[in-house]
Amino acid sequence: MNNFNSIKVVLFKKDDLKYNMAADIIRHAENEKKTIIEFADEDDLSVKIDELKKKYNSKEVLILKEFMGRKFQKCPGSPNVICCNYYLLNTCFNCLYNCTYCFLNSYLNSYGIVQFLNLNDLSDVIRTHCESHDHAVRVGTGEFTDSLMFDEVTSISSELIELTSSIPNLFLEFKTKSSNIDHLENVKNKGNAVLAWSVNTQRNIDLYEEGASSLTQRINAAAKVQSWGYHTAFHFDPIIKYKNFIEEYFKVIEFMAEKLDPSKIIWISLGCFRYSPGFKEIIKNSFPGEKLTVEELFPGCDGKYRYLSPERTEIFRQFKEKIEHHFPGVFIYLCMEDSEIWHEVFNKNYLESDDLERDFNQYLLQKYMK
Repeated sequence: MNNFNSIKVVLFKKDDLKYNMAADIIRHAENEKKTIIEFADEDDLSVKIDELKKKYNSKEVLILKEFMGRKFQKCPGSPNVICCNYYLLNTCFNCLYNCTYCFLNSYLNSYGIVQFLNLNDLSDVIRTHCESHDHAVRVGTGEFTDSLMFDEVTSISSELIELTSSIPNLFLEFKTKSSNIDHLENVKNKGNAVLAWSVNTQRNIDLYEEGASSLTQRINAAAKVQSWGYHTAFHFDPIIKYKNFIEEYFKVIEFMAEKLDPSKIIWISLGCFRYSPGFKEIIKNSFPGEKLTVEELFPGCDGKYRYLSPERTEIFRQFKEKIEHHFPGVFIYLCMEDSEIWHEVFNKNYLESDDLERDFNQYLLQKYMK
């Protein structure tokens, strides 16, 4: 599994050492004898990146910067589909893992892992938002990065968990493909923190999730954090078709059932492999041997290429039945699927995203917020 040791070069601006995170990262980098490069401004950074590209791949370079964009935002979702109305925290861009299907591959001009430094106000932003709502608020950090890949160095997750633990309607989720959890054992106040894993068959992990932890490592890590008092969640996304894929995914669910406490699983999401127009050419160029796009996919209601609706419906129906058998009562939801699929699989007549959010909130209120 790739971790902070995988970083070869760290770039920083001297003025940014005022941030504790920057100072901590530089100290770790010095201890591990990494190449540390100071840059003066954006122009200077561009020049240095052009030189680094000749020697290092994007996953080996860490760039420390302030972030001038929105650090807290609603998930943009996709048009014409049902979204769960999740909120995102932008803490970093890119990650240590080289997943073939990752939408970040479409950012052709990006280079390096960009760690944002000016995050001291995140807990206040979250608190203000939660105080303005009388229902559950789900917030997560893993949309544009991996939440835990080197969190023992940045301390983003551990500090946020402590600082927001007293917010009763907050469910703060940290999505990961790592098993980097040991530093979270001694977090005193956990609140409703949710440690969440993207799960797949080991075949797909080997083929498409280069540098990430194995399935066994992820599930063992989840079992550990459950014993420490954390909620856990799991995301079967993307579900990728191949010969006998359903049987292998069911073995994953059975393995989870053997290792995990069902009462500590707060939600499970399902989503089939999909991609935006133009992405096929991008991943073909970056991963010439990939087999993801061999299957026939067709434009859906949101313009993304997907398996046909009858195929997705049957896949989701089988997953739902299997998960409900092993984890009765857990909230299962579809990631960005249309109303028709929701009706066919769950007999839910969701006309808009607020309908899903209302059911999700009711579940969390009854089970976790009494």
